[in-house]
Amino acid sequence: MDAKSTGVAASPSREEELYRSLTPTSYEYYEEGREYLPGADSRSPLFHPPYPVVLEDGQGCWLSDVDGNRLLDFTGNHTSLVLGYGHPRVLEAVRRQLEKGTAFPGITAPQVGLAGLLCERVPSFEQVRFTNSGTEATMNAVRAARAFTGRRKIAKIEGGYNGSWDDVLVSTHPSGEQSGDLLRPNAAPASLGLSPESTDNVLVLPFNEAEAAARLIEQQGKHLAAVIVEPVLGSAGMIAAEQGYLDMLREVTERLGILLIFDEVISFRVAYGGAQEHYSISPDLTCLGKLIGGGFPLGVFGGRSDIMAMFDPTRGRPRIPHPGSYNANPVSLVAGATTLELLTSEVIRLLNHKGEYLRRRIREAFEDTGLSAQVTGLGSLFAIHLTSQTVRSYRDTMSADADLRHRIFLGLFKEGVLIDPRGVGCVSAAVGEAEIERFVDSLRTVLRTLANP
Repeated sequence: MDAKSTGVAASPSREEELYRSLTPTSYEYYEEGREYLPGADSRSPLFHPPYPVVLEDGQGCWLSDVDGNRLLDFTGNHTSLVLGYGHPRVLEAVRRQLEKGTAFPGITAPQVGLAGLLCERVPSFEQVRFTNSGTEATMNAVRAARAFTGRRKIAKIEGGYNGSWDDVLVSTHPSGEQSGDLLRPNAAPASLGLSPESTDNVLVLPFNEAEAAARLIEQQGKHLAAVIVEPVLGSAGMIAAEQGYLDMLREVTERLGILLIFDEVISFRVAYGGAQEHYSISPDLTCLGKLIGGGFPLGVFGGRSDIMAMFDPTRGRPRIPHPGSYNANPVSLVAGATTLELLTSEVIRLLNHKGEYLRRRIREAFEDTGLSAQVTGLGSLFAIHLTSQTVRSYRDTMSADADLRHRIFLGLFKEGVLIDPRGVGCVSAAVGEAEIERFVDSLRTVLRTLANP
């Protein structure tokens, strides 16, 4: 198979035909939805050819769609549901809060409670504030860094996704033509309609290339307010940072008076105190999302109290206003607090063990069928890259076989297993050994079919 394939095959594959046969009602919803919604949805990453499945119910690690297909889930709604779907303790906490109210024009006890839990759990959190999403969290963290340092520019990672606002929607998935030199990447807009200054405001750093990244930061250090980094590149394919790379970022930013922001929207699950605990690095600011809401919309940003003081309104108008009618809504807060209470060190240890085991079994499945693949990830996160090249950064994924990846995704669906169409996934606490074995057996079935058409 052509390892340089860059798109989905023009004619329907056997896997696509089977997918269509299993999902006729999803297709009907999709066609109706297109009348009212561009692409029939409000989350662009969910789309995949020929059309996305319409999901109806989730329990534990199992999903059901509108056609009655039962799917073993290894997405957790893009890592959001670390405990699985419909955890009874989370649902009970939400029910109790719904009876009291969903939003208030004042401080609530759940806000103070979750803030305290986070500051006790994550040493770099001296103070925090709540938002409605990870995007809002990174936006406020970068705004704080600019205000605190008086500098305009930020540095971000090539292939890093830090939300959907202008100054970070740069070089998230650049093409080969856009990306430029490996060790000095271009700042490439990831969308039309960005403010004209966005690419000028961003220095793009190569991932896991410590010397080259340090050199770029030092060259522009006096202009940089912050370096924002995902310790595990999520959207790029669960690519973990090397220890030396993050050590370098901490050293050079501290030396040059640049704030280091950890985007832990995805990586917070890898240790009790997040990836920063795993790597033993204390950033100046940290952003959270996804699992922190326990299945409800919630984001968090926080860190050093001298930086967070700029949001303090108690001495007059805050230097950085932070309004929002649904900021810190108590339903999300109680779901998040309950999730954190259940996500103990032991639960995380078991999650990481299952994730490591699954990654090893996936590698073995590809090796046994003679198909080239790299399996990346950390803790309970994983991704499959259809390439023979070692994957250390987004650049290494550019030559991966997108057509084969798509056929594997559809083939797994036919076998009753759901992963992200981009080949990424995660293990939730609801997944046990039997479910992992079922995933691996299903993958082997799909790979045998593809290797011997």
